[in-house]
Amino acid sequence: MHRKFIMCSVMGLLAGAGLTATHTVQAQSVFKSNQVRTLPIAVALSNKDRPEVDRARDKTRKPAELLAFAGMGPGMKVADLMPGQGYFTRIFSNVVGKTGHVYALVAAERVAEKPDAADAVKAIAADPAFSNVSVLVESMQALSLPTPVDVAWTSQNYHDVYSRGTDAALAFDRSVFNLLRPGGVYMVIDHVAAAGSLPETARTLHRIDPALIRSQVEKAGFVFESESRALRNTQDTHSVPVFDESIKGHTDQVVYKFRKPAR
Repeated sequence: MHRKFIMCSVMGLLAGAGLTATHTVQAQSVFKSNQVRTLPIAVALSNKDRPEVDRARDKTRKPAELLAFAGMGPGMKVADLMPGQGYFTRIFSNVVGKTGHVYALVAAERVAEKPDAADAVKAIAADPAFSNVSVLVESMQALSLPTPVDVAWTSQNYHDVYSRGTDAALAFDRSVFNLLRPGGVYMVIDHVAAAGSLPETARTLHRIDPALIRSQVEKAGFVFESESRALRNTQDTHSVPVFDESIKGHTDQVVYKFRKPAR
């Protein structure tokens, strides 16, 4: 009966998601294979180790659709770039499981401004349930990892890098390129600015014109693969800051999938 209940719950989650089935200053965690799980995406989202505040955000952030779109699965190595409070970090950890690994890369530039910026993800890595997570604090313009990864992921952060200038954004994209294995995926998710918006919009509204993202990332050597419309919102006028109460949590967001050439 318990197994039947779990399967029904998983099928409900899948149906609801529209799916059919600058250097390292700290690196935390060793693998503990008896503690790290490999979970299907839907089960990973409902896992009890995720805080309720995270699960409450799933309806608007749509992680099931995004992870499926990225092609993330068991055994993968993932770079979670500028992970914030670790919303995606926990999900990635459960999905890649004991044979995978998640590198939560916190911006050294952010830590210089806010010394406790890495504390939230450090706490995640210290939890035995997420022992396949390592936390590293590095310059976003000179990223490095001990091993190439399958997926590099940044959500709602690219505009922050771009706000430091086009050269900073290009250096970031090139360092991401170097983190990935040949054929690896680079996911960029961010708040949309009006077409033709100038770079200062990234600082004032915390938005970015998707055309700027694509231009910068392709310049770094990536190939554009596809776009998901899972987070698009046609009611967003793109004219107010993303923290404005009229749109907060419901912004129009672009989801781009790029790939590092296999050769």
